Amino acid sequence: MGVGVKIIFMGTPDFAVPALKALVAAGHEVVAAYTQPPRPGGRRGKELTSTPVHRAAEELGIPVRHPSSLKGAEEQAAFTALNADLAVVAAYGLILPQAVLDAPSHGCLNIHASLLPRWRGAAPIQRAILAGDEEAGATIMQMEAGLDTGPTLALARTPIDGKTAGELTEELAELGANLMVEVLANLPAHASEPQPTEGVTYAHKIDKAEARIDWSQGAEAIERQIRAFAPVPGAWFELEGERCKVLAADLVDGTGPPGTVLDVRLTIACGTGALRPQQVQRAGKPAMAAEDLLRGWEITPGVRLT
Repeated sequence: MGVGVKIIFMGTPDFAVPALKALVAAGHEVVAAYTQPPRPGGRRGKELTSTPVHRAAEELGIPVRHPSSLKGAEEQAAFTALNADLAVVAAYGLILPQAVLDAPSHGCLNIHASLLPRWRGAAPIQRAILAGDEEAGATIMQMEAGLDTGPTLALARTPIDGKTAGELTEELAELGANLMVEVLANLPAHASEPQPTEGVTYAHKIDKAEARIDWSQGAEAIERQIRAFAPVPGAWFELEGERCKVLAADLVDGTGPPGTVLDVRLTIACGTGALRPQQVQRAGKPAMAAEDLLRGWEITPGVRLT
C-alpha cells in the first residue's frame, strides 16, 4: 500500500497510542481518531477525563470523534464520509457494525494482543499469563463480524518470561504498532490467511473477584495471578479487615497451612510451595517494598491471611 494511506484510527487506552504515533511517523494520513467518550475521573472522580488516544490525537493535530455508539445511521454516514482507505483498530472498545467494517475501501485492520486464534476476546494478555503460556504476541487481523475471527495478515511473538501484564502490554503495544506499519508498507505481500480451527480459546473479561488470592492454590498459580493483575486491578489478600495488593512476589521454599505467614520476611504458605511478596500496596497508599510494609504493619509469623 505504501506511504500516505488515508486512515481512520480507532483506539482508546495506552495500548493503542504507539500505533497511532507510528502511523503518523510513517507518513500516513490519519483523517480522524475515534475513541471512547471522556469518563468521570481525576482525584475526586468527577472531572471528565479524556482517553489516552484522545489526548495523543489532539497533540498530533488529528480530529477526534468519540461517539457512544456506531449503530446509528447518522454516525455511520459520518464515518463513511471520511472516504478512508483503511481503518486501523487497537483496543477501541465498541463493536463495529457491518456498515462501518465495509466503509473503508480496504476494510478494517485490527491489532490484537495475542497469537490468534489463541485468546480471542477482551483480556488476552492477562489470560495468557494466568494460563502459564510461554509466549504472547501481536496479530494483525482483517476484521469481520465475529469476535476476533477474521483472517490474519501477520504476527509477531515474544516470550512472557516472568513479565507482568503491565510490562507485556507495553511491549505488545510497540510490537503491534511496528507490525502494522510493516504490513501497510507492502499490503499485497501480506496475504490474509484464515485462522486455524484448532487451538481457539477465549480471553473473557477479567472479573474483579478473580483478583482475590486463594492461598489454597499452588504457589506457581498464585505468582502468575499476581503478574497477570499487576499493576491493575492488583491481586490482593485481606488482613485485619484491610486489603493489601501484592504486585510482585518470588517463589520460595516453605510449607504450612495455606495462607499462613511463615517468617518475619512475609513468606506465605500456599496449597503447594510458598510465596514471598516483594512489592505490595496498602489501600490508599503508594506501592512499596514488602520490607517497608512490615516496618509500619506488624504481621507476625503464624498469622493466617484471608
